[in-house]
Amino acid sequence: MKLEITKQIFDQFPDVLLGVVVVNDIDNSGSSQDITDLLREAETSLINKVSNIPVTELPYVVPWREAYRKFGAKPKDYPSSIENLIRRISKGEQVRHINKLVDIYNIISLKHVIPVGGEDLQKIEGDVLLTIATDHEQPIVLLGEKEARPPYINEVIYKDNNGTICRRWNWKEADRTKLTEETRNAVLVLEALPPIFRSELELATKELAMLVEKYCGGNVRWEILDSKVNEIVISK
Repeated sequence: MKLEITKQIFDQFPDVLLGVVVVNDIDNSGSSQDITDLLREAETSLINKVSNIPVTELPYVVPWREAYRKFGAKPKDYPSSIENLIRRISKGEQVRHINKLVDIYNIISLKHVIPVGGEDLQKIEGDVLLTIATDHEQPIVLLGEKEARPPYINEVIYKDNNGTICRRWNWKEADRTKLTEETRNAVLVLEALPPIFRSELELATKELAMLVEKYCGGNVRWEILDSKVNEIVISK
């Protein structure tokens, strides 16, 4: 099983980078006060970074709004995951505890102001592709929704053999592959478009791997994907 960025993505977004962290045999149960403290620190760090700049003008948000427009999604109606986080924190909200893996990747997302997500490998069938949706995609149930809906043609999606895993690039993921306290094997993905470049993505990816190993144990490895190295084995 591998995760691959397809040629169709590079045709439209030649500078995209992914940091991929593969974790096996972890313990994702329970909670940690240390993780909660790091989450609160990351929220404060984010507020200090964004200051009084309008969210739509932030250099961390602008490239994602442009990318969404490019594949036909209105950023106002479908904000990227990082824009959604920034808006919530700017309103004084705190990121709530989900499980250790999700809390940890939210720490990294807030600290480095990049989209981060993750999927349970045991719920994935076949390879995972970051690709462009066709008009033959199957309807899926997204997190927090009850009805299944297919992605629109030409939107950026993650998919496996069973269908879409995440819609509108990083807007909202499918319910079927979500991380839970029972997750033992997972793939975590960090996404970067300029002005976030390789050095910063590597730093964030290493930090994510380190925190997962520290608080969840298991075996952890990571890789940066780009147009030259566009795939990684995520399960054997």
